[in-house]
Amino acid sequence: MQIMITVRMKQTDYEAIVAHARKGLPNEACGLIAGKNDGDVKIVEKVYLLSNPDSSPEHFSIDPREQLTAVKDMRANGIVPLGNFHSHPATPARLSEEDIRLAYDSKASYLILTLADDPPALKAFGVAGGEVSEQGLEVVVS
Repeated sequence: MQIMITVRMKQTDYEAIVAHARKGLPNEACGLIAGKNDGDVKIVEKVYLLSNPDSSPEHFSIDPREQLTAVKDMRANGIVPLGNFHSHPATPARLSEEDIRLAYDSKASYLILTLADDPPALKAFGVAGGEVSEQGLEVVVS
């Protein structure tokens, strides 16, 4: 039986991700999410808006220095990495073949924001052994 994971984030964090993605156009934008695990719920307490050194509308990478700085901040704040996010400027909120191939952490949540929808749609996924499962996503007013 598969456990349904839910990612819960504040409305302000969703809005920050959307603004970051729009600012990055026409390229993909990316970042990390961190917080705490509460059973099968991942509670996002902080979003790290990072740069995409690839400057591409079709793929992204995370700058290792920015990632290290974010992880140090997580440790200092007593929170854990929950996953990452990136935007799809013109395609749906689903994992591409490249996203699946590069999804190395089966415990991470992979969030995709599509700017092709209005309002932008954000979806969460898990990837284990190349198999994708959609996760729940709750955006709550804080």
